[in-house]
Amino acid sequence: MIVPRFKHLFVNGDDAKDFTWHANGRKCDEMVCHPVDCSQWKKIDRLFLDFGKEARNLRLGLASDGMNPYDNLSTQHSSWPVLLVIYNFPPWLCMKRKYMMLSMMISNPRQPGNDIDFYLSSLIEDLTKLWDEGTLVFDEFRNETFQMRAMLFCTINVFPTYGNLSSYSVKGHDACPIYEEDTSYIQLKHGRKIIYTRHQCFLKPHHPYND
Repeated sequence: MIVPRFKHLFVNGDDAKDFTWHANGRKCDEMVCHPVDCSQWKKIDRLFLDFGKEARNLRLGLASDGMNPYDNLSTQHSSWPVLLVIYNFPPWLCMKRKYMMLSMMISNPRQPGNDIDFYLSSLIEDLTKLWDEGTLVFDEFRNETFQMRAMLFCTINVFPTYGNLSSYSVKGHDACPIYEEDTSYIQLKHGRKIIYTRHQCFLKPHHPYND
C-alpha cells in the first residue's frame, strides 16, 4: 500500500515543505535541471488545471527492471523491484534511497514478461484512486489537511521492459513505438537480424556522426 507511506512523509514538516520545492524553492533560469522545467510538466499543468494548481499533488516516476541478487547468471531466479520516484522533491533528494519507494518486489524463477500487469494490478488500483479521488492528508509544515492527488508522470526502464509495461512489441520491423510502421530498418540477408537505421536525424546538423 503506497497511500499510507505518502501520508507518512507529509507528517514530517521538512519533507512536507520539500514537496513544494518545484513551485516555491527552485531557481528559474530557463535551464532544464529538473522535470518541472520540461514541456511535459507544463503541458500537464495546462491540461489538468485542478491538478496543477496544487503544488503538493505528487508526480511519480515508475522504475522497474530485472536483477539477479545472487550474482550468478546461471541461477534460475529473477527479481524485479518496482520503484516509485517522487519528482516533487528537489533533484538532490528525489533520487535518495530515503525517498525512493519500493512498492513491490516481483520474485520468480523467470522474468514476468507481459504478465507483469498482473503483479502491478494493486499498484495500478492505488494510483488510479489517487488520480481520480485523491486522499485526505495532513500537512505538518502548513498545519492543515488537504486532498492530495497523484499521477504517474513517467516510467524509467530499458527498452524491453518498456514493451512489457506498455504491452507493446519492441521487436521486429515495427519496433519503434513512435514511428511504428514507418520505422526504418534493414534485415540482414544471412544473419536475419534487424538493424534500425536513420538515427542520424536526431543529431545536430554538424555532428561528426551525422554523415
